[in-house]
Amino acid sequence: MTDTKTDLKNFSTDQLVDYVESLGQPAFRGRQIMAWLYRPGIKNFSQMTDLAKVFRSALTENAYISQFDNAITERSSDGCVKFGFTLEDGNVIESVLIPEEERNTLCISSQVGCAMGCAFCLTGTMGFVRNLTPSEIVNQVCAVRDFLLIQDPAERIGPDRVTNLVYMGMGEPLNNLDNVLTSLSILTEPKGLDLAARKITVSTCGIVPNLRKLGENSPVNLAISLHAVDDATRDKLMPVNRRHNIEALLHACRDYPMPKRKRIMFEYVLLEGVNDSDNHARLLAKKLRKIPCKINLLPYNECDALPYRSPTRERTLAFQKILMEAHYSVFIRSSRGSDISAACGQLASERKGQP
Repeated sequence: MTDTKTDLKNFSTDQLVDYVESLGQPAFRGRQIMAWLYRPGIKNFSQMTDLAKVFRSALTENAYISQFDNAITERSSDGCVKFGFTLEDGNVIESVLIPEEERNTLCISSQVGCAMGCAFCLTGTMGFVRNLTPSEIVNQVCAVRDFLLIQDPAERIGPDRVTNLVYMGMGEPLNNLDNVLTSLSILTEPKGLDLAARKITVSTCGIVPNLRKLGENSPVNLAISLHAVDDATRDKLMPVNRRHNIEALLHACRDYPMPKRKRIMFEYVLLEGVNDSDNHARLLAKKLRKIPCKINLLPYNECDALPYRSPTRERTLAFQKILMEAHYSVFIRSSRGSDISAACGQLASERKGQP
């Protein structure tokens, strides 16, 4: 698509209103367009039958409706599906559908590559390429929704729609915050994709200056990738800690604006011999005091390209027990999709056009 045309899927409802007004149309036309854009099968303006023909012609001349076609898909033995989407510039991003009987969780990307360079994450080996636009974020959801709608019910594990969404794919969402916020507005807009905010989680490794802005502008859930309890270890594992250390990050979490009923999810990847001892568990329990939270423990998803190993099941359970005895809600997250490199920390595209 040429640069002279405007992708309307980059706009929230308010931005669509501004756009149609710039074309000399009344504000309600923007809301009409929003009600059409995210319906399955809508590919051009001629399908928007409650718009005047002259206005549809003006839209065709000035704008377009982007979509992801011909996704590369890989199916895991456990039912997960990894999607590779080729962008207009040839870069590839990945999303992962994690189906369960009562829900379909979709893990989406917010950037091409990632600048964070976390030592245990394969995505970090790509380096940072660029931010995704709001449409590139939202179109991941649209494409998987369409995939589910045409799937044979006999092969489907979960519902026929995306029910839960996590910004835990490629990239650091808070380093692309404005576009992420626009995408969240579209995803939760009743005339858009109409997902409940309580079903959406944004995960960050700790971009402290942008944390409060997220909380003030969107009611979605927050997940913090912590992964270490002392600065020396976290500095080695997560270079972001050298700019925003554990104390600063946890202070921002205590100050995070959210309703009393909500809790922050702390993600903690367990690396054998690095951050999985009883002392680490005790210090984690101490550090998280006075933060309304729950804890996800993630035994490491091993890959040949990185040197880390997953602890034994016994070590993981011992770590969990210490935290539970300190009165935290603690979950051990089972790995899904590892046989197709779709598990947490395994998403990576080696070059343009190839996931």
